[in-house]
Amino acid sequence: MGSRLSAGRVQSVALRFIVEREQEIKAFKPQEYWQIEAELKKPGRKEIFFADLEKIDGIKIALVNKEQTDSLVAELQKEKFVISDVQQKTVKRNPGPPFITSSLQQAAFNQLGFTATRTMIVAQQLYEGIELGEEVVGLITYMRTDSFNVAASAIMEVRQFITKKFGSDYLPAKPNVFRSRKSAQQAHEAIRPTKASRTPEKIKQYLTEEQFKLYALIWKKFIGSQMSPAIYLNTRVDIKAGRANFVGTGTKLTFAGFTILKDGDEEKEKELPELKVGEALDLVKLLPSQHFTKPPPRYSDGTLVKVLEEKGIGRPSTYAPIIQTIVYRNYVFRDKGYFVPTELGFLICELLMEYFATIMDIEFTAKMEEELDMVEEGKLEWHQLLNDFYGPFKKGLDFAQENMKKAQVFSDRYCPKCGKRMVVKWGRHGRFLSCSGFPQCRFAEAFTTGVKCPQEGCGGELLERRSQRGGVFYGCSNYPNCKFMSRRLPTAEPPKKEELTD
Repeated sequence: MGSRLSAGRVQSVALRFIVEREQEIKAFKPQEYWQIEAELKKPGRKEIFFADLEKIDGIKIALVNKEQTDSLVAELQKEKFVISDVQQKTVKRNPGPPFITSSLQQAAFNQLGFTATRTMIVAQQLYEGIELGEEVVGLITYMRTDSFNVAASAIMEVRQFITKKFGSDYLPAKPNVFRSRKSAQQAHEAIRPTKASRTPEKIKQYLTEEQFKLYALIWKKFIGSQMSPAIYLNTRVDIKAGRANFVGTGTKLTFAGFTILKDGDEEKEKELPELKVGEALDLVKLLPSQHFTKPPPRYSDGTLVKVLEEKGIGRPSTYAPIIQTIVYRNYVFRDKGYFVPTELGFLICELLMEYFATIMDIEFTAKMEEELDMVEEGKLEWHQLLNDFYGPFKKGLDFAQENMKKAQVFSDRYCPKCGKRMVVKWGRHGRFLSCSGFPQCRFAEAFTTGVKCPQEGCGGELLERRSQRGGVFYGCSNYPNCKFMSRRLPTAEPPKKEELTD
């Protein structure tokens, strides 16, 4: 294996998740299905609302093609639409806990588009301190934590702030308490602002755009975690149309509670008009729509951290380095923020699964985390742990060294100097071709796509490159004389010049 290859206990399992998800996606076969939505209104009124077809003859309907759907639409257009049932209930939505490392990384990706590494870099800056006028102030508590604990003094302060800022209705009678995972290390608090009254707007002038966005996310999450629940009035309306049953739903916010902070995670309101059982409705039109089942999505920084945490793999301080390593080693690259395994990633995962099945086992890795915690707590003797692990591991390692094939991906090109097959290698800036006779033959060349640069009069070829964040882009071989860059490989129609933002 090359000097840039590595196979850490946790990073290898993270790679396995990504590779297996990609295999699921490739094997997935989409299934066609159809839905029918009715656009309705009360007689003499302009306001419209929508209801979805749920059942035919009391049985949930599964429409699988256009012919079946069109036949049913023709039938339903002749029917009268009458309200058969109206149900309303009040629902409380409680605030979530303050951030821990994993949930901060997930929220920062979903709401801000930050990678796990970017999130931790910016959080570190906020923790170490920002110059506010004439003093340097640490704005948040320690950001590598898996505990929801909050200091009593901070709870008292935030409750006073909520009452003063929003009123007593927004303060629960008792502080909200959140349970940490059994395996959580309780040395640190949850991630919170060091001072509740230090609102993002007050210090915005001292922060970079990234710092402001992340601080606002942390501040709102913590303040909201100690506020009253939001209250909604949910309405369900059943509508009879011949042998069909349609269902319309509505949501009305009756008390904002913690959602007054507008953290980007609040329920969207969808109100229905006032409706009564037995009331007839006007059918505006029926809206059939074709759909296809979708494969599971690729992992992002947020969802990969989530699955690692759920499986008990890794620790708050390791999530970002795990991701950074598998990107840096060229096992995966980012496509619009989602991880795609490279040929090398597939090969490494295949070899590790074949020769180091125990290390790649998810339950083994999680159990190892637990045992390491027990060593830290003095409940397990570390010599014994190492002996139990190293004996079988050494046997497997010796066997692999004797039998494991070299991790090489051959291309269809031959070295112009010695005639040996060229192999694909991965460097800091992406793939390149190297002679398989290395180090005796040191010939290497850029990995060309075979696509000509679309810039008029250039004549260069597009090369595959990687950005520092792990995204793939295509640049001209004549750089710096030609600075064409594109996130997508141009096909028949040359695209417009794109600025690289990855």
